[in-house]
Amino acid sequence: MNYLANVPEVLDLAKHVKAALPGCIVFAGGHSVSFVAGHVLAQAGGAIDVVLKGEGETGAPALLAVAADRALAEVPGAVTREGTGPPPAMAHSLDDHLPARHLGGHRRKYFIGVMDPAASIEFTRGCPWDCSFCSAWTFYGRSYRRLSPEAAAEDMGCIREPGVFIVDDVAFIKAEEGDEIARQLELRKLRKQYYLETRCDVVVRNGEVFRRWRRLGLNYMFLSLEALDEEGLRAFRKRSTPKVNNKALEIARSMGLSVAINIIADPDWDEARFAFVREWAMSVPEIVNITVQTPYSGTETWFTESRRLATLDYRLFDVQHAVLPTRLPLRSFYQELVKTQAVLARKHLGLAALAKTSGIVARQLVRGQTNFARMIWKFDQVYNAERQYSEHLREARYLLPQPAQTPVAVADRKELFVHTPSRRRS
Repeated sequence: MNYLANVPEVLDLAKHVKAALPGCIVFAGGHSVSFVAGHVLAQAGGAIDVVLKGEGETGAPALLAVAADRALAEVPGAVTREGTGPPPAMAHSLDDHLPARHLGGHRRKYFIGVMDPAASIEFTRGCPWDCSFCSAWTFYGRSYRRLSPEAAAEDMGCIREPGVFIVDDVAFIKAEEGDEIARQLELRKLRKQYYLETRCDVVVRNGEVFRRWRRLGLNYMFLSLEALDEEGLRAFRKRSTPKVNNKALEIARSMGLSVAINIIADPDWDEARFAFVREWAMSVPEIVNITVQTPYSGTETWFTESRRLATLDYRLFDVQHAVLPTRLPLRSFYQELVKTQAVLARKHLGLAALAKTSGIVARQLVRGQTNFARMIWKFDQVYNAERQYSEHLREARYLLPQPAQTPVAVADRKELFVHTPSRRRS
């Protein structure tokens, strides 16, 4: 369970499976459930035998090893009705856990933007920053680990798809590591289309490694701006500035990259703030994505802001719903939000997208790939103010736990960690 919004359907599925196969072991794991393991276990009503906190590469094999005698509470990271196991263990080396890509099915259904089809690959895991709205650093204990360049190139060589999404939380934090992976790919004459996510200060600091990857096939970049002003960046503890962010955009533009950026809409925004963001979004060439500030369990804001939560319905914790009280009436907030998100539609979806990508779409259709072509017409199905408002009125059978109302001091942040590494890994 990597997304809180999916918890209800997983609980229902577990209950269905347990009713059909009462003797089987049902377990759940993943990022988000690691922070609410005991609560989800209780909500399952016996349908889930164990929730595994932490990384699956270590937890799942350990669970299978004791499944026969049902000693589930002995597994590191296990949370059961009978007790809790030792702390979850981190994988010793990412090189030991490369994906078994030959086992994957439905590969033609995976895509991201115009990269259709696409596969994903991981070069590094974890994040050394500590943004207040993010749970990547709390999950991994602010650790940062990497695949060896040789293992990264080996895994890339197993990918058949022409597009590759580099799923690192922050790509190329260390320029020398990105350079060495690039060198290994060049030696193997491996070339793909790449999409990655990174921070603006990393682009400014390590511009040359991104230029090298541009020559290798990097076409698409997601930059996490989150806010347009100093105050917003400080509130999110981004440890960046508008000047640095603008410099990163200039560098990406100079490389000819297609760039998407994210801005976090605060529920306290009024019409004037939404109008300002719309005007700014129309003034830049980048794809502007708008998400809603959402305190997630596992983030620092879960403790510092969640006392004001307006709902505990898992399904609304998807960064597209306002779970904090809004300054505007809730329906008006969604109307402004969708109007602002429509900037994306006018610039980059529908006829605008088709005009810019007609050649790409034509080549994909010849190969039988229709995912991107269908996606560019789906804005109204995804973003709908009335539907988003009405979803607050649904009866909720499963609720998140009521969070503690205690601010998190700097000294207490380690209490948020799922994994507590013995030392910082690199």
